[in-house]
Amino acid sequence: MTKITEYFKNSGGKTLFSIEIIPPVKGQHLGELMGHIEPLMEFKPPFIEVTYHREEFIEKEVNGELKRIPIRKRPGTLGICAALMQKFKVEAVPHVICGGFTQEETEDFLIDLHYLGIENVLALRGDQEKGEDRFIPKLGGHAYANELVEQICRMNKGQLLYEETESFPTNFCVGVAAYPEKHFEAVSLETDLQYLKQKVDAGADYVVTQMFFDNQKYFDFVKACRAIGINVPIIPGIKPLATVKQLEVLPAIFHLEIPNDLSKAVLAATNSAGIKQAGIEWAIQQGKELIQAGVPALHFYTMSKSDSVRSIASALF
Repeated sequence: MTKITEYFKNSGGKTLFSIEIIPPVKGQHLGELMGHIEPLMEFKPPFIEVTYHREEFIEKEVNGELKRIPIRKRPGTLGICAALMQKFKVEAVPHVICGGFTQEETEDFLIDLHYLGIENVLALRGDQEKGEDRFIPKLGGHAYANELVEQICRMNKGQLLYEETESFPTNFCVGVAAYPEKHFEAVSLETDLQYLKQKVDAGADYVVTQMFFDNQKYFDFVKACRAIGINVPIIPGIKPLATVKQLEVLPAIFHLEIPNDLSKAVLAATNSAGIKQAGIEWAIQQGKELIQAGVPALHFYTMSKSDSVRSIASALF
């Protein structure tokens, strides 16, 4: 298996293409997801990220007792990673999250990844449980992503939670997330940068950013990172707009800005195809500028759909 950072080192300065996919919800079939991924394989992504989503619960009375019943989950991250590696011969990068996991459960998950030959992970705190107003770690779990990174890096040295072993060192390459326009919980961008530095100092090998639509936000962010000693590769995350509703939804959920020119182009479109094309054209221009700047990779948030991303990649790669 090849570490993500090795792909960057061996690219000869060429910008790589990568994608993130979302597992289907419980009860849906993997075939449809694979069908969306296959058209993107012509652009030779060296790695594909697979998200992990914690369960959602409701409280329901069962036999006179109030119980928390799981109602929604996207299972199968581990299985999807194995399927991707077998079918497409790419590196699968599963998300490993703090939310909903104890440290013991995290260790078990990482051991399973190790057995499967998966050596790349993206370490995230994850979102708070639905209905909570803040992130609350599971009892015995990690509260922050830097703690998760530290656990993974200890395992790389053969240090498990309750034992040390030279016969079982892992070899994970660890990615982490960053927010060019600041994580909404951080009091300032400067504070958010310090949190990112904690993750890198804990052992993170590279960074993937949240989506953005103004490249200057990314360039300024990278410059600020370098100024405080964050020197690992920083991969820009790109998502093409596809609906008018996203003009409101994406800023509300991800706390980002959408440039006026993009908003005007989307609103000027007369049908859904025109709206999607406006998003594609904007992402192509973003990609051209980022490639010119020599970014390690363009990482596309596909939402497990391939049509728009394929159009963009055809123009860039």
